[in-house]
Amino acid sequence: MWKIEDAIELYGIDRWGNGFFSFNRNGNLIVKPTKNDALVIDLKNVVDNLASKKINFPILFRFPQILESQIKALNGAFSNSILEYKYNNTYQGIFPMKVNQRKEIIEEIVKSGRKFNIGLEVGTKAELLAALSFDLSNEALLICNGFKDNEYLHLALNAIKLNNKVVIVIDEFSETRRLLDMAKKFNVRPIIGIRAKLYSKGSGKWADSGGETAKFGLSTPEILECIKIITEYNMLDQLQMLHFHIGSQITEIRRIQKAVKEAARVYAKIKIKHINIKYFNIGGGLGLDYDGSKTSSDASANYTMQEYANNVVYSLKDVCDEENVTHPIILSESGRALSAYHSVLVINIKGNKNGMLDKKVELQGNEPHIVRELYDGLNEINIKNYVEYYHDALLHREELLSLFNLGELELDEKAMGQILFWQICEKAMVFAKETENKSDDFDDLNKLLSKKYIGNFSVFQSVPDFWAIKQLFPIVPVSRNNEKPTMYGTIVDITCDSDGEIDKFVDLKDVKEILELHELNNGSYYLAVMMIGAYQDTIGDYHNLFGTANEAHIIVDESGGWHIKQIVNGDRNCDVLGYAKYNNSSLLAAFESEVNQAVRECGLSKEDAEDIMNTYKNVMNRYTYLDI
Repeated sequence: MWKIEDAIELYGIDRWGNGFFSFNRNGNLIVKPTKNDALVIDLKNVVDNLASKKINFPILFRFPQILESQIKALNGAFSNSILEYKYNNTYQGIFPMKVNQRKEIIEEIVKSGRKFNIGLEVGTKAELLAALSFDLSNEALLICNGFKDNEYLHLALNAIKLNNKVVIVIDEFSETRRLLDMAKKFNVRPIIGIRAKLYSKGSGKWADSGGETAKFGLSTPEILECIKIITEYNMLDQLQMLHFHIGSQITEIRRIQKAVKEAARVYAKIKIKHINIKYFNIGGGLGLDYDGSKTSSDASANYTMQEYANNVVYSLKDVCDEENVTHPIILSESGRALSAYHSVLVINIKGNKNGMLDKKVELQGNEPHIVRELYDGLNEINIKNYVEYYHDALLHREELLSLFNLGELELDEKAMGQILFWQICEKAMVFAKETENKSDDFDDLNKLLSKKYIGNFSVFQSVPDFWAIKQLFPIVPVSRNNEKPTMYGTIVDITCDSDGEIDKFVDLKDVKEILELHELNNGSYYLAVMMIGAYQDTIGDYHNLFGTANEAHIIVDESGGWHIKQIVNGDRNCDVLGYAKYNNSSLLAAFESEVNQAVRECGLSKEDAEDIMNTYKNVMNRYTYLDI
């Protein structure tokens, strides 16, 4: 008897959901934005509500209260560590805008993080322009990273004149004199940071972004030369931050320990030179457990948020005490940890396929021997002989294809043989499951029999990290989790690209190549792609000119009722055409000219011409995805 606990275990939702997601007794996916069991959003109810309002799928659901919960959790973790280890300073969080530049997200982070003095990190002029529009708290930092030209530096220096607490980080040695010359020219004394290039590296997919060959950062000789130059300009009192970054999604806690100890030693040696370093910026890298395994695999991390904070605080304090220097203010740029959980993409499934027909084959008596062999195999296979009959069927299929290629079979005879072969496979798979046969043969057969569930979305637009680097994201049904899933499948999108398929799924002990799903019935079937709030919004591309998805921002009130805070319309066809430099007026004019020509030369009626023009205009202003 299938129970909801079985679904929770199958999809691992309580392991990777971090207290924000689970299934209820009705089998629906639920969201607890504050982790309070009394304040629950039934996502299927929200989906049905939006569908009734003709808001088309796919829909990206955002839960802004999750952002607030994660900000509180991260600050709480560091507060606990500071208290436990008697660390003599504080912690401040920084949100790196590259993780998610969306205005609504930054607004929520700034608002929720105000009491914690949360700041922003930018890496480009565009990000700095955006960051300057937000009202940060007086003690919050605006950190400027990345390669900088004179415009970037000028903009950052002007921001200081407006009483913003801006830190300009020297990421590349040649920036040093340019920054100091411009500061002198405009009579501004910026807070200066130095990014150290450590020997230590992270772990996981982004390990190569740290270490001696890292793109950014100063070597030890460059740091010493940089300090010398800053001294020449009488700006040494403004050198107040040491920064480092060893990679995103660090999977092993020991890598964090090692890097913090190395950077702490650099900090201490600089501090001993009577330099006023006060901020110790550990960068990003706080990993998330995407698969619930709590391991050092690429889709997980072998530590918790609290363990991360403990290791940072303890390792830094230990070195500082040994070197007899003051404890600095700890900064971290943990963007993924703050934002990943808050976004869920819900896609509607328009159908599935595996190229097989559920059709009964009746013999007339004049069929080729190979078709008769397959027919007999289908009727005689049972739980005792299924392994032998399956292997026989594989040989028969090879013979079937060989005979067809030699011209000895007709097309309808080949079709009959193929139908019989797949029906034998399906029976064999049923018997294999009953006998718990886990051999490679039947593992491969299970994949072969799986279906492709056609999702109304674009992998390239909404889940680009899966396509680009095979980053795994949990995927679960929005409803019917109180029913046992009887099908296996992968998820294909509606782009005209064979790479538009999700064929790797999270699992506790491995990476699954097929996902347990339900058989489609006459009702709608929705799947949720979880934990996509970090990076996916702004690195998605417009492959096939599929645009951004419709968005719904959902909150829950103190009584447990959910509300739609905001609907953000996704891209229309005319929007994405504009991104590709098509002028919509020119398109309409060109098409109208073509229609008028058809009226003059091809006998097209004026009524048909008007209908064709109206259809063209309507489609231009419609959502880029399928209207199912």
